[in-house]
Amino acid sequence: MADIRVEVVYASAARQRLIAVTLERDATVADAISESSIANQFPRENLDELQVGVWGHPVERDYVLSDGDRVEIYRTLEIDPREARRQLALLGRTMGQTSND
Repeated sequence: MADIRVEVVYASAARQRLIAVTLERDATVADAISESSIANQFPRENLDELQVGVWGHPVERDYVLSDGDRVEIYRTLEIDPREARRQLALLGRTMGQTSND
């Protein structure tokens, strides 16, 4: 049985990391995260407790991967995007504006 190649990605507030791994065909999201050792890159964060997804779609860690998939580990949001837009609207601004606009 041929191996598959997937990417595992996580972005903290300060930096991001994308790691490509080769796995057996029936590998899961949990297998990919483990094989990537991405948790070693972010020792202060408990990646085991965060939600995961594949190509922007939330999945469970036992989800079986396909060749070319991208496993994403989602960090906890500091503020709900709707609340952020509401707060900016109160200031007369939008998400695309900078403070110099």
